[in-house]
Amino acid sequence: MSAKIKVQLEHRLAGEQQTLALPLRALIRNEPVVCTGDRSVREAVGIMHERGVGSIVVVDADYRPVGIFSERDLLAAVARGQDAGLVAELMTGDPIALPAHAFAYEAALTMVSKRIRHVLVTDEEQLIGVVSERDLFSLQRLGLGELTTEIRLAGEVATLVNIAAEINRLTRLLVNQGVAAEQLTLYVTVLNDRLCQRVIEVVRKRHQWEQTSWCWLAFGSEGRLEQTFSTDQDNGIIFSAHDGAAPDAVRARLLPFAREVNEALDACGFCWCKGNIMASNPELCLSVEEWRRKMAGWLENWDPKALLDATIYFDFRPLYGDATLAADLRHWILQRTGANATFLRMMAENAVKVRPALGTLRDFATEDTADAPHSIDLKAYGARLFVDVARIYALAQGLPQTSTVERLRAAAPGAHMGAAELEADIDAFLFIQSLRLRNQASRNELNENNANRIDPDTLNELDRHILKEALRLARKLQQRLALNYQL
Repeated sequence: MSAKIKVQLEHRLAGEQQTLALPLRALIRNEPVVCTGDRSVREAVGIMHERGVGSIVVVDADYRPVGIFSERDLLAAVARGQDAGLVAELMTGDPIALPAHAFAYEAALTMVSKRIRHVLVTDEEQLIGVVSERDLFSLQRLGLGELTTEIRLAGEVATLVNIAAEINRLTRLLVNQGVAAEQLTLYVTVLNDRLCQRVIEVVRKRHQWEQTSWCWLAFGSEGRLEQTFSTDQDNGIIFSAHDGAAPDAVRARLLPFAREVNEALDACGFCWCKGNIMASNPELCLSVEEWRRKMAGWLENWDPKALLDATIYFDFRPLYGDATLAADLRHWILQRTGANATFLRMMAENAVKVRPALGTLRDFATEDTADAPHSIDLKAYGARLFVDVARIYALAQGLPQTSTVERLRAAAPGAHMGAAELEADIDAFLFIQSLRLRNQASRNELNENNANRIDPDTLNELDRHILKEALRLARKLQQRLALNYQL
């Protein structure tokens, strides 16, 4: 990243982060420009010209957005000689919308991740406004625009190493500014995704292979979109050869590439995985059929190692390449998890064995480690409890979501979880995640002993109380799971 941009970001970040906490409702400046789908293209263009806008939102009779008609759609219609048709026939359907109470930061993330310039704002599904990149210009002070541009233009791994350091620095500033955990982990994930994707693109240019579909997979916290500062690599490759080549032959071509990507990611701060859960491991660079056999083995083999592997690898998502390979694998595995009651029961039994860090005589159950005396592990005895329960409910119901919050929200009806209980559990999980991020951001160096450990006596009275209640909710969630599986 250039020194000029770094200086600009440093100045802009100071005192500007309050914008992040604004709901989208507060950013709406004008009434949305709308029309119904039964209007002619010429009528819609007339409205756009009169209002001086480049697009118009198409709404139904209940004022719910059903599409967007833009200048690009108009040009396409003219080219096809269809400019005399109806808007409904030529609009772009399924527009991306966010609720009015969503944070402005969520809109910025959505624009970056979806590569769009506007998001619609709704209240109880009815359109109330449109927020554009221009409306969110102040959020460019976070570096989202600058960083994604720098990543996209980077031609060497060394450049990406510098950008990774800048992402880390900016993320720490956001933690200190009090950005909510859900938005912050999304920020980290979006930028880290872009960084990893560019690393793969840069390295890919140095390797040649043909007639092979492949996809780079993210596992663990990266697969769940829940990365923190202390994140090592958890990745793999799924492939399919179109020329009938044997898996071993394809693997031999892919492994040197995977090794170079893993080394580049390590240089960018994604630490080399001590458990060798990386694409350069031949056991994790597999064909479609090999992945199916491996996952089927975990479904039928319920020893502790198999259950642990399932908790890591079943949280996968595609990061780069042919995403249909990952989608097909997910569909294949979800067809089997919901029907495998024994596997789910063993997963549940394994999940409830881990108790939240609550004491019997005192508020918290603490441990002593070399770098963190009188501490509790917020990951192992806090966040993990929510992660494990959400995963089991998702696998049981055949849900494709991978993030813990999305899994809980999607699984709540099937688990007969009330709205108040659901939101309390989500808030508890996100509070623990926030504490983890604050703890990691405050340390100059992170290691396995201190990355997720915190001395509860150092917390203020309010945080201490909320943490205790969050862990109690984790225990209640485990009890619900135990009842579901009669443990």
